[in-house]
Amino acid sequence: MPSNPIDLSEIPSLSRKRLGDRIADVLRKQIVLGDLAPGSRIPERETAIALGVSRTPLREALVILESEGLINMAPARSPIVANPTPDDLIQLLLVQSALEGLAGECACEKMTNDEFEEIQEMHERMVAESDKIESIDFFEKDMAFHQAIVAATKNKPLIKTHKQYNSRLWRVRFMLSRRRVKKRALTLEEHGAIVQGLRQRDKERASSALETHLKTAIENISNVLAEQEAQN
Repeated sequence: MPSNPIDLSEIPSLSRKRLGDRIADVLRKQIVLGDLAPGSRIPERETAIALGVSRTPLREALVILESEGLINMAPARSPIVANPTPDDLIQLLLVQSALEGLAGECACEKMTNDEFEEIQEMHERMVAESDKIESIDFFEKDMAFHQAIVAATKNKPLIKTHKQYNSRLWRVRFMLSRRRVKKRALTLEEHGAIVQGLRQRDKERASSALETHLKTAIENISNVLAEQEAQN
């Protein structure tokens, strides 16, 4: 005799994001904001207790952050927040600039009209909200804007490589963004030039606008890190 069917409507939906990923999001944000300073240790037991989780998903999160270059792990030692040198960051930014320039070219060729409209809407929302949102929120929208352009290339190796470099640069790019909080108009102006290049499907213009967006970061990185060290 067949059993009664299960009433699936009573089963709560699960988050599509794994617990390890969510923990990584929390720790990544603390690293970006400087709450977990470069060179500081992340003791697993105390951190797991503070987050209200077991050590297994915490370790999953730490592996994610290590793969992104945000922490360094060694056997029998607490993970340490990565502390790259100014030269390390400049080299990363140079590669990221080239990647974003390539993304501009590829996006002009591969992106759909719907994808362009989404990128344009993201820019317009940043313009509308720029006077009232916090630095971290403005920064996250800025990063999402760039990630949407890279995603529109449909180039899987480019998307993967860009993500790897971007993860390593999140903290310093946030520091630069926060330092230029009074110059958001300049960031939005640069975004506008990127959008215009994409709208016209002008590879050279879009690529140049994206590369220009990182040039100031390369020029100012040493000053920003010196200021951060003085504050600590």
